[in-house]
Amino acid sequence: MTGTTGATAASVSTHILDTSAGRPAEGVTVHLSVRASAGEIWSPHGTSTTDGDGRCKDLPALPEGTTHVRLHFDVEPYFTRKANQANAQQDAPRARDSGAFFPEVAIVFAVRPGEHFHVPLLLNPFGYSVYRGS
Repeated sequence: MTGTTGATAASVSTHILDTSAGRPAEGVTVHLSVRASAGEIWSPHGTSTTDGDGRCKDLPALPEGTTHVRLHFDVEPYFTRKANQANAQQDAPRARDSGAFFPEVAIVFAVRPGEHFHVPLLLNPFGYSVYRGS
């Protein structure tokens, strides 16, 4: 996508790996918001849900002038589903599958025009980690 200045728009992608299970986290809603500079109000820009591979493949390209992006992951419903599934198993480790300590995760990062930013989320019920992927 090219704007009026001729610069190519930045793009964002993400995926989630549930490190407690060693599997992708399917069915997590991810909200994408943007702003043009620090201190400005966030503008909603897109929503997606992770697929069977834990990936959001349909986040829109960023608008021209975007300098900051926020990915907001609604993880509590995912962990609630996992806890309900574990409770149905007699030998479920209750401490591990007790729901989400962090009901949501918000990641904010800076972007530059013309680059792709892949930001994976490594997730478990009691912690998370992110990094800039490729």
